[in-house]
This record gives sequence, structure tokens and C-alpha cells, in this order.
Amino acid sequence: MIRILGIDPGLRHTGWGVITLDGPRLGWIAHGVINPDPHADMADRLAILCAGLRDLIAAHTPDEAAVEETFVNMNPKSTLLLGQARGAAMATLAGAGLKVHEFAARKVKQSIVGTGAADKAQVAFMVRRLLPKAGDVGADAADALAVAICGAHHRPLAGERRHA
Repeated sequence: MIRILGIDPGLRHTGWGVITLDGPRLGWIAHGVINPDPHADMADRLAILCAGLRDLIAAHTPDEAAVEETFVNMNPKSTLLLGQARGAAMATLAGAGLKVHEFAARKVKQSIVGTGAADKAQVAFMVRRLLPKAGDVGADAADALAVAICGAHHRPLAGERRHA
């Protein structure tokens, strides 16, 4: 059985979700959101994010992690800020010894819903269907669980090398 920690990075809300993969079966362990103080300095917000991730790793002992890639939007400043949160998350995960897999938002949506153009409501609906024990899941945590599920779906088979 493999434990996968999915991360949907953000400076205001970083969603996280932990699932298990046992053969073809997925199982829910936990989910939530890390919410740094939006009024804190950037360095402090990133430190809060990293500390929260370290606590999650200690509590749930994942075997590997999956992180959503930064979506490049029309606002370069927003993209840069989100990239800082993503970089801090990836460094924290790798620093804890986890193999970190990255997935584009379209790939995550396609893996969960069947189309890369799915909206947040469709993703959350499918996460609840795939992980019924998760119960009612907010948007950020649902996205993180979707990233973890995508990571489970795209794991290399034993003896194969990942080509991505």
C-alpha cells in the first residue's frame, strides 16, 4: 500500500489530501487546508506553509507526493507569487525525502473527470465519488485530493521508469 500526499499550492489556501493506493483501490486518509495569514510578510507566509507541510508529513507519513503545476494566467505577478508557494512546497516535500511528481491542472482534471476543461464543481463531485469516505470536501482540499488521485493513476508500474 502506498500513501500519496496531494498538494494544491497557494499563498492564501494550500489544499492537501492524503490517499492510499492498494493495487487498483484508492482510499481516503485525510484532507484539509493550510491557511497562512494573508496579512503576514511573504517570507512568514511561506514559512507557515512549510511548517504546515512538515507537520502533515510527520502525521501521515506519505510515501510520495504530487503537486499541481502553476497555471500561468494573464497576471504575471499572481503567477510569480503562486510559483513561490509551489516552490516552497516542493522544496519542503523533497527535503523530507519524498519523491515529488508534478501534474498540470489539465492533466489532473482529465484524470479525475475525463476532460481537461472540467470546472471545480465537477472535480469536487468526482473526488467525492472516488473517495466517498472523504465526505464533504471544500474546493482547495478537493483539488489536492484530485492531484493525489492523478498521482496514483500515473504512478509508474514496478520496474518501469517514469517518462513525463
